[in-house]
Amino acid sequence: MAEEVRIDGTTVKVRNPFLVFVWSLVTLGIYYLVWYYKINRELRDAAGVDVSPVVAVVAISIGWIVIVPPFVSWYRTFTRITEAQRAAGITSEANPILGFILYVIAVFFVPVEVIYAQDELNKLWRRRAGANSASGALS
Repeated sequence: MAEEVRIDGTTVKVRNPFLVFVWSLVTLGIYYLVWYYKINRELRDAAGVDVSPVVAVVAISIGWIVIVPPFVSWYRTFTRITEAQRAAGITSEANPILGFILYVIAVFFVPVEVIYAQDELNKLWRRRAGANSASGALS
């Protein structure tokens, strides 16, 4: 089970990146869509990043009709992760270009980008949770 962390009144999950990958495969992509919605919602609610989780999911699912939206959505998701990491003071932040390349590979093979994305999100949530508990201890 994923570890739940409270950040600014929002509960986020520190998920096992490998299990995200496995569940995405086993459920034939259904978990992938649910996970993508949830990480974008967590970025919006806990990190204050401007994103609509529904639009992000529509872009990577129905957006395939036009071909370009999934690529744009994934690149923007990695830039959102990077933006949130910078705001949290993480120095080894996600690389949107690497994330995008992993997504392009995933289009032809398997969803390897989820491992990288979830690992970077876990760094963010652990840092933010640590900062929250430190500020709570000071009050």
